[in-house]
Formats: sequence, C-alpha cells, structure tokens
Amino acid sequence: MIKRGLAKERRKKFHIKKNDTVLVIAGDERGKRGRVLHVLHKHNSILIENVNFIRRSTKAKRVDQKGGIVEKEGPVRISNVMLVCTNCDRATRIAHKTLSDGRKVRICKKCGEMI
Repeated sequence: MIKRGLAKERRKKFHIKKNDTVLVIAGDERGKRGRVLHVLHKHNSILIENVNFIRRSTKAKRVDQKGGIVEKEGPVRISNVMLVCTNCDRATRIAHKTLSDGRKVRICKKCGEMI
C-alpha cells in the first residue's frame, strides 16, 4: 500500500534483458563477454556469468553446510556494458521499432536485424 504523499517508485527500463550476451567496455573486466544472469533495476547494475568475481567468507548456518570462502559474480554497472548482436556477433547500440502487429522489438544499429 502506498502512503499518502509518497510517490510509487517506478521501475527503470533498460536496453539489456536477462539472457542477453553483453560485452564489458569499461573497468577491470574490460573485454570480457558473458550472459546476463540478473538485472538489478534498483542499483542500475547487472550480474554477468563468469565476470567480476567477488569472494565472501561465510559461516556454516546448518550442520550439513560448510563454511569457507565463496566466489560468486558481483554486479557491473549497466553503463559499462554493451549488447552483443546475435546475428553480426559485434557489440552494438540498439534501436526500437514497432512491428505491424503492435509488438515493440529491439533492432541492431549495425546490421539492422532484430535482436
């Protein structure tokens, strides 16, 4: 329920979605490609498979669980990645186009094909 006087927080729209292939263009992981695992709208970040590993020390919570150092993917700012086109296999910017049946699709700026 929304309290009076507070605006509902809108979900940001990004040009990158889950399961897209992206190329990291800035930062320590520059040049790496990977598949998007999760989009974090609140933090303007995404999780990319096998990119930006972080290490966390964990305690054993249950008897059958082991503690130790766990490596997992850390978030990458969405401004530091570019979408990779599935047809031309290059990092590209995208355009949006509305089809005759009313669907809105993403178009590769380099080859003109649907992504």
